[in-house]
Amino acid sequence: MTYRIAVLVHTPAYSQMAGALTYLSDAPLPAGTLVRVPLGQRELLGVVWDAPPQPATAGLLTPIDPDKLRPLAAVLRGLPALNAHWRALIAFAAGYYQRSLGEVALAALPPQLRDLSNVQLARRLKKSALTGATTAPHCADAQSTEGTGNGSQNAPDLVALSAEQASAIRQFHANPGPFLLFGATGSGKTEVFMRCCADLLAASGAAQVLVMVPEINLTPQLEERFTTRFAPDYGVDAVVSLHSGMTPAQRLKSWLAAHSGAARIVLGTRMAVFASIPHLKLIVVDEEHDPSYKSHEGARYSARDLAIYRGRVEGIKVLLGSATPSLESWYHSRTAAEGGRYLRLQMPSRIGANAVLPLVRRVDMNHQPKGCVIAPPLLAAMIERIACGEQCMVFLNRRGYAPVLTCDACDWKSNCPHCSAYRVFHKIDRTLRCHHCGLSTPVPRACPDCGNLDLGSLGRGTERLEEQLALLLSGVTRPDGSALRIARIDADTTRARGALQSQLAQVHAGAVDVLVGTQMIAKGHDFRRITLVAAINPDSALFSSDFRSPERLFSLLMQAAGRAGRDASNSRRSEMWLQTFLPTHPLYEALKNHDYPAFAQAQLVERQLAGMPPFSFQALVRAEARTQQAAQAFLNLASAASAVMPEAAALRAHLTLYPAVPMSMQRVANVERAQMLIESASRTALQRFLSAWQAVLHAQRAQPECKGLLRWAVDVDPLLI
Repeated sequence: MTYRIAVLVHTPAYSQMAGALTYLSDAPLPAGTLVRVPLGQRELLGVVWDAPPQPATAGLLTPIDPDKLRPLAAVLRGLPALNAHWRALIAFAAGYYQRSLGEVALAALPPQLRDLSNVQLARRLKKSALTGATTAPHCADAQSTEGTGNGSQNAPDLVALSAEQASAIRQFHANPGPFLLFGATGSGKTEVFMRCCADLLAASGAAQVLVMVPEINLTPQLEERFTTRFAPDYGVDAVVSLHSGMTPAQRLKSWLAAHSGAARIVLGTRMAVFASIPHLKLIVVDEEHDPSYKSHEGARYSARDLAIYRGRVEGIKVLLGSATPSLESWYHSRTAAEGGRYLRLQMPSRIGANAVLPLVRRVDMNHQPKGCVIAPPLLAAMIERIACGEQCMVFLNRRGYAPVLTCDACDWKSNCPHCSAYRVFHKIDRTLRCHHCGLSTPVPRACPDCGNLDLGSLGRGTERLEEQLALLLSGVTRPDGSALRIARIDADTTRARGALQSQLAQVHAGAVDVLVGTQMIAKGHDFRRITLVAAINPDSALFSSDFRSPERLFSLLMQAAGRAGRDASNSRRSEMWLQTFLPTHPLYEALKNHDYPAFAQAQLVERQLAGMPPFSFQALVRAEARTQQAAQAFLNLASAASAVMPEAAALRAHLTLYPAVPMSMQRVANVERAQMLIESASRTALQRFLSAWQAVLHAQRAQPECKGLLRWAVDVDPLLI
């Protein structure tokens, strides 16, 4: 007997085969089974699904011709089926973010799994089983310590908890959550995370936890801390990482360890929210405010929001942590009487008797020498810190030497021929590089338009800042009389494998006196010797058209300030210096007082008056085409066609569809981009409209006005407008 099996394969939402496909099998297969299926001339990895096969869009319903059904190519034996909780997460993510089920499901699996035969997979599983056996947990039958806050019994050098940490852990165990751990930088949030993980792991011999971080460069140091803490009890292979910086073989090994239950702690970036973790008991989302948790390609999901959903579906605890929570999370953590859905745990104090938040000093650049890079008072403060053997950090969120190369004679600028952006001048290798399409060309000897030999630069990046600091500090030495050392950490200096870890190790070892960098150094790192942090020219973010820009700037500056004064043994108070032309701006006033609640309250009032999230819900439809006219025509035609949809009369009253406009970065790699904003006070109305609108969007591709359309995508809850 043969059976019809619904199988998901990787097909995008805008294709005509975005649903489950039907194949023939000699035996019934449970949903979640991994299989290989033929599609055209290729053989693809697929997931058996528990939903009946569905066409890509309404209006394409056709009877299935039995003669065209093809049998499965293979079944991946030996792998447990992906469970119902995982399938529910995939189904929700695909529906909410308006993507195809197969696109979300297959993207969540390790790439190498698509290429392994059953024999190769059996070898991997055997190797994983042997590794797990040699590093089996030593305390699977340990008595539960839940609620005690004592954590792992054999862990080395457990530090004493502060009263605030102990209170947060007690509330964590006494309540179902979700939780927002609002703690100052240096308040010991990571220790709370580890204690909560330890308690839940000790309560069950099979329990697993997922700990998420926003960026790849934060994963190794966190993995080291968790391995040091938990390896004595659970073995060195019980802690695994999942992120895109790993090789395919490494990702597969970690995924198999998590899927089999051998890995007790899974650390990862946003992609880890989709990991198959069958015995999951806790999800921790560190730095939950970070925009890196929102994907900006493929299925544009928010890993933080999916973590909350996954926790609710699986009945497990979710712990969000940040010193500067997102305004959405802050709003949801208001009191239950006010309608809050999260429980806020507060730790406003730093660990240690002498550990206080840095003193924020604002330098009014209107009163400094014209054109100065580092204000004289800031330079004097840096020299004083260096003389005492302390480290300084100078933060500028722009890499390269200068953003623009220009000609004063004819006003030529280093535009990118393929993008709506300038090519950035990199002095170290004398190139002009576009940071959007990757085009790199040598710096011209003369102006390409008029032949002028005197080309100049506008603005500055970290490369130029490093050069200027070297000149300003040329006569300064370290306390032992040796030469001063300045190091730069940004995307340009960390391209080589292991470069970032090597440079960070030098900073931690005290071999660097002044650290210059972008936001890569501003968050998450525990620099013990840095006592002065300076932010150069942060004002530009105050005038962005994006309504989220103030929130991002405040968060970034607070995180940068948090890198200073983390060593409680230092009796001198650390400092955060701001070079600004707007010293009395309310954002800087709140920053001076380290008063995130006041800043958040002011921002929420503005958002409510303007009808912005979290008081409304948004979606962006983005189109890419050969011409701007085709991109906008597609969006405007789809908007007009939505007016005659059967559901339109009931839904349009709750929606606002704005006209199509070019994206802020209009052209990238010779592809024109446009977008349309849809807004609603009702999340349900917005979701119902988007689901019904999919058929309309598909239909517009055939319109003659849309010739040249390449692709389109729906971005629900966008971060960039």
